[in-house]
Amino acid sequence: MEEKLIWEGKPSHWKNIGTYILCTIGCWLILPLFYGLWKWYEVESVKYSLTNQRLFLQSGVLLRITQEIELYRIKDYKIEEPLQYRFFNLANLVLTTSDKNIPILQIEAIPDAPELRNDIRSYVEILREQKHVREIDM
Repeated sequence: MEEKLIWEGKPSHWKNIGTYILCTIGCWLILPLFYGLWKWYEVESVKYSLTNQRLFLQSGVLLRITQEIELYRIKDYKIEEPLQYRFFNLANLVLTTSDKNIPILQIEAIPDAPELRNDIRSYVEILREQKHVREIDM
């Protein structure tokens, strides 16, 4: 099966709105201004990519790290909607996996999380069927 890109996304800056407000209030101290810029760049440096076989997470300001999870390793899905996210139709999608390096992956502050969860779930089922993989918890 040829691998193709299904979805790409970044977290929303609303996840740091409290930090941005505090840094704006204290900007006359200079240090909070730099801290706010750092937090902004941290969010800008995160990128999520979903293909029909894998989920990728790129992050890092000074050191770029790319992690990937084979979709068939995803075991469970959870959507978290903090109050400040609900106003802007954002949510966190938390994936529990059988991957030893990334047992829990949180895709933060994204729009349309239920739709993304359904897409991931569909591809997980397709891949498990193709690879004859079944999850067994002990």
